[in-house]
Formats: sequence, C-alpha cells, structure tokens
Amino acid sequence: MSLFICPVCGGKLHIEEKSYACEKGHRFDMAKQGYVNLLMSGGSSQKRHGDDKRMIRARRDFLNAGFYAPLLESAKELLSLYIKEENSALDIGCGEAYYTAGLAEAFPKMRFAGIDISKDALIYAKKRIPSLEAAVASGFRLPCADESFDLLIHFFAPLAEAEFCRVLKKGGWLLRAVPLEDHLYALKALVYEKPYRNKPYQEEIEGFSLAAKREISYTMQLECEEDRENLFMMTPYYYKTGREDQEKLFSSGSLSVEASFGLFLYQKI
Repeated sequence: MSLFICPVCGGKLHIEEKSYACEKGHRFDMAKQGYVNLLMSGGSSQKRHGDDKRMIRARRDFLNAGFYAPLLESAKELLSLYIKEENSALDIGCGEAYYTAGLAEAFPKMRFAGIDISKDALIYAKKRIPSLEAAVASGFRLPCADESFDLLIHFFAPLAEAEFCRVLKKGGWLLRAVPLEDHLYALKALVYEKPYRNKPYQEEIEGFSLAAKREISYTMQLECEEDRENLFMMTPYYYKTGREDQEKLFSSGSLSVEASFGLFLYQKI
C-alpha cells in the first residue's frame, strides 16, 4: 500500500510494478526513474514546475560537500529526543533528498515519502534513495489521507498550515528549517548594491504548539570557485542578478559567509 492517495478520488493507491492505481481505476504510471506524478495542475500554463536542473545540480553538489551538515546533524539530534522510529514521515519539498536521506539513515525503521513539484529534483532524489516513495505534488494539495503521517519534514519551502495539519496525526510532529536574518548576508553584500537581511521568522503556526527550537549559526569558508558558484546558483539570487553582478562573486576569490538556520519542532495540537 502506498503512503499516497489518488489525487482524483482520494482513494487508497496500490503500488504495482510500474504504476500506482486506486480501486476506481485511476492509474498513474511511474517515470523510468521511479517517481510518480500526482500533481493535479491541468489549469496551469506552465510546462515545467519547480527548480530547474541547473539549480538542483548546484544544490546537490554544495550539500554533498557538507557545508550544511551541521543543520542535518542538529535535525537528527532534535528528532531523536521526541520521535519513535516505527513511524511514517513525509518530506514536503524534498528536493534532491539530501535531508531526507540523512534522516532515513538515522531512523532506519521509519517509512519515508517525499514530494516536490520539480520532476528534475525527484530524479536526483530517487538516485540518492532508491526506496523512497516519491511523487510530483504540491505542498498546498498533498496527495495524502487525513491524519496519515507521524512526522512532516519541511525545509526551506512555503508553509501550508491547514494542509499540514490535515495530513498529520494528532500529536504528530512538524520539523521546519528556515533561514535566519543573517543567512548568506555576505554573499548578498558582495553582489547587491543594497543587500538586505531575511525577514524575522514568525514562530507561531496555527494548529501547532512549539516543542523545541535550535539556532545553528557558523561561518563557511569557500575557497573553491566551484563551491562559491554552486552556493550562488542554488539560491534565487543567481536568477535575480545580471552578469555584471554575478562576476563579482565568480571573480572574488575566497568567500567567508555566514550560515544561519532556525530549526523548529512543532507538535499538532
């Protein structure tokens, strides 16, 4: 039985050899890479959704280099204080599944699923975790039954409080990671004439109580040009700057930049 439900009728989905199917006959073929498309976007004029290949590759390579490992390790430590392993977890906006894979390794008895609106991201996710149940879907319309998950993982993605509350079991957990005010400020100061700090994070989420929080801040020293380019290209800043501003970073030499994350664990009321 799949952790997902049919996005058409809401029925349970059964995993067959190369497809997902419900009892009413709705069928969704798996891509050759192993993910399934459950995104109901017939009214959208966009042919592609989510991050593009260039951004995904840059993020994959930067994360694989270990620069955000302190965030992942803090997430493991925090969850270990509250979570039972015999649970189901959904990573909302899982991307190429760097954090999903780290948490799956830390909690091997937990069953994991991941959704993202980018097909390209899920191709990398399935390469990283072949056993991951992965679907193209929106966090604002999750193909999941009511109260079907024990844990939601939500790193750097838009928040859909009502939908998250719907699919999470009573007493279940929501783990969020957000960039704090000074995150990557040195990078923005280098390429922008008027750099800005991130907006303060509002901790309250309707339907949830805050159980624990961590602040993870440290300095990353980026000596390698490839690491600097990957960091820049995995952020929206790259797509909001012209070539002249981009060259400020590409020709800068070593870059010292602050990583500053907020890690929040909520429990559904």
